[in-house]
Amino acid sequence: MIQNTSVSFQTSDELLQSLFCLAEEKCLQNLKDFAGRTVLIEGGGYEKIWLETQPMGGEMYAKRNMEAGFHNQLLFMECQREDGRLPGSIAMIDGVLTPQFNKFQGFCFPAPALNMYYLMGKDQAYLDLLYAALEKFDAYLWRVRDSDGDGCLETWCRYDTGEDHALRYGDAPDAWAEETPPQGCRVVPMASMDMMSWSYSARETLSEISRINRDDRKALFWARKAKDVQAHMKAYLWSEERGAYFDRDKNHRILPTLLHNNLRAMYWHSLTPAMAERFVKEHLLNPEEFWTPMPLPSVAVNDPLFRNVTTNNWSGQVEALTYQRAIRALENYGYEYLIPQLGRKLFEAIGKKGVFVQQYDPFTGVPSAVSLEGEQDAYGPAMLSVLEYLSRMYGVHVERECLYWGTSGAAESSYEQVWGDWVLRMENTGRGGTAYINGRKVFEAGPNLRVVTDYHGNVREARQKGTAVP
Repeated sequence: MIQNTSVSFQTSDELLQSLFCLAEEKCLQNLKDFAGRTVLIEGGGYEKIWLETQPMGGEMYAKRNMEAGFHNQLLFMECQREDGRLPGSIAMIDGVLTPQFNKFQGFCFPAPALNMYYLMGKDQAYLDLLYAALEKFDAYLWRVRDSDGDGCLETWCRYDTGEDHALRYGDAPDAWAEETPPQGCRVVPMASMDMMSWSYSARETLSEISRINRDDRKALFWARKAKDVQAHMKAYLWSEERGAYFDRDKNHRILPTLLHNNLRAMYWHSLTPAMAERFVKEHLLNPEEFWTPMPLPSVAVNDPLFRNVTTNNWSGQVEALTYQRAIRALENYGYEYLIPQLGRKLFEAIGKKGVFVQQYDPFTGVPSAVSLEGEQDAYGPAMLSVLEYLSRMYGVHVERECLYWGTSGAAESSYEQVWGDWVLRMENTGRGGTAYINGRKVFEAGPNLRVVTDYHGNVREARQKGTAVP
């Protein structure tokens, strides 16, 4: 396994420099020992690793600590039940590693877990373990979570999708540990765009692993199985009239609340490009819905179920976790030009005080500092979001077998990523940037570009404002 990783960043932008240093420092608070394994917990009062956040968070933090990034994937796979279910969270309770199966919480796992294969140096045993875990989990979902047989996977409690206190769940329980759905609730079991997207993402990743293993038959099999899920999602949950996915209640009635969960579906890649284009142009960039002064509320601000609640609540306020997911969601569909806009909004909302919290007011950007018990800080998704937006805007990011370089902004900066024997450096002047690999200049580029190269610096693509540059 590649062990030596680190990031350094210097810039003339005082806000960015302050945020980088504080996020680096405070992330160290979230490194914990879980039964002899170093992991990165969610933080900010959340002392566990959650399937919703920490495989993704661990993969992001692998730029600084490969061991923690690896364990944030491995523990979920090692704690998978025989029936295929993955734990929604893993805690240390009285010194004992304790997997918890009373919710799913989310599934930000397949894509970052596969990227860890590349970041760690392509370990075949890890890849085989990941394949087996995804195959078993997908089978579990379809065996258990389509209780009415309509071909659409269901969420049974608020914590299944990590939407704490969300009004749209009605009288659904917060958690649910049974293998049959709760009875007598108004909304659940709910046909879910999230749950269907998990299956799509698992199957798409299984197809990609099969391609890596040069098994064309399995690659085609899983690609077709993923398309089957997407086709049913489009037929059952997509509104051609409104240009978005909508969940359905237990009686198959459309739930009309316009949700940021469509952006989550973009993270899991379960929209077609045409569907994503409609959601982005008609809703995500609509200032009356999701493109508020502080963008990305959980519920469209003009929706009847929107609530601007300042404590942990997915009924409205902007979530740092949404900013964390938005990076991959936008990159999946070619909307990289929005990443610097979102990054700057997040930087300004957090400010030089560098208090990293879970939620932000969508109209003012003011951080909602009270969460769980007392004042919140060192919330992992907020800190990792800052560090990841900086890497995309001013630095370099390793994804699969490509390097993604950024030349954003008007400030001077130097971003260096140590990755094993490789030293990747991006120097920005404010008028453009120069990329170096192991001290060798590999390209110069103008401002506000995303440049994609292979590991040796050969340019494959440059994009500006979402358009390929000749």
